[in-house]
Parts: sequence; structure tokens; C-alpha cells
Amino acid sequence: MQPVSRARLYEQLVERLLDYIHTERIKVGDRLPAERELAAQLGVSRASVSQALVALEVQGVIDVRHGDGAVVIDVPAERQILAALRARRNRLREVIEAREALEVKLAALAASRCTPEDLEAIDDALSLMAHEVAQGGRGAAGDEQFHAAVTAAAHSGLLAGLMTEIAELIRESRIESLTQPGRPEESLLAHRKVADAIRTGDAEAAATAMAAHIAAVSDTALLRER
Repeated sequence: MQPVSRARLYEQLVERLLDYIHTERIKVGDRLPAERELAAQLGVSRASVSQALVALEVQGVIDVRHGDGAVVIDVPAERQILAALRARRNRLREVIEAREALEVKLAALAASRCTPEDLEAIDDALSLMAHEVAQGGRGAAGDEQFHAAVTAAAHSGLLAGLMTEIAELIRESRIESLTQPGRPEESLLAHRKVADAIRTGDAEAAATAMAAHIAAVSDTALLRER
């Protein structure tokens, strides 16, 4: 692989990695080289390589396993993945807007309507995420469980239905966000602030905490690319 030098680094790295998968005849189940090795070959930082790997993970090309590297789970056509990547950049902005509209309201409602059982579910999700992060993981499963628990605690069937409709799109934004350096720890802290406000029944504080959290989620490498 040759070093990357032109603009739009993010897309170029994805393109180079796809080229590598095809030219090296990498099969499903094979592992890609370590991030450090890929970064050296491409002449870029490990952080840039990590973001490109996230793009491939979201598109179902690889599965990034903590402590086990990137394992290829599909070898699609390059054109298909690059088109999906460009579409995802535009879609991600809309997903963030939808989350701001829905989840801020859900947090406020949860503070007003939650039951002891709802609070227990929220605490369980926080415990799961804390465990994942402590083990060096992203905390994605706990993150997803937390937002589902807050949604359930709002006791709004219509809003819950809307969240279900965009659940897969939210998963993309979740992976994109939690791959940022330090983001899992920041997200866990933000979740705890939301949970504390819900626990005390402070709807305004819960909404404010959730809004701040969603704003942080929107700060991703993909959206910073121009």
C-alpha cells in the first residue's frame, strides 16, 4: 500500500483498505494487520486508521474485537462501500438531529414518570457500561442498554416507536462516537449525569444533561471531514 497524500483522508483510507483486502485475496475470517502496521504502511496516524476501520465495521466488512484485532466478515464490492460511506456522512448529521429532538424529551419524561423498576434498569445499564469501559472496551452494549432504559422510563409508546425506527442508524452513530479517544469514559460520565437527574425527578436537568451528551456524540471524525 502506498502512503496517502491527497485530501479527504477518511475516504482514501477506506478505499486503500478495501484495495488491500481485494489484492491480498483476504477471505472471510482472516485478520487485517494491526493498526500500528497499517498506519506505518499508509503513512498516517493510528487514529486515522482506527476511524477508517470503524467505517468498515459499520458497513459490515469487519468486526473489530477488543484484544483480537479486525476480523473480515464480508468482502463486498469496493464501489458499494464507498457509496455507502458518503451516504452515511450525510445521514449521520440527520441522525444526530433526530436524537436531539427525541432523546432530550425522553429524558425529561423519564424524570417525571420513572418507576423504581425503571431506575433499576438504568443502573444496570450504567454498571454494564462501566464494566465494559474498565475492561478497555468501548462500552457500546451498556450505552445502547442505557438509552433503551431511559426510553422505557419515559413511558411514551409513540416516542419509543420512533426510537425503534431509527435504532440501526443510532447504532452507527454510537460506534462512530465511542471510537473517539477518551469518549467511552466521557459518555459514561454523561450517562451518570442524566441518570442522577432522572433519579431526583428533575426533568429540566435531565433534558439539559441529555442535550449536552448528544452534542458531544455529534463531535465525530466523520462529521469533521470536509
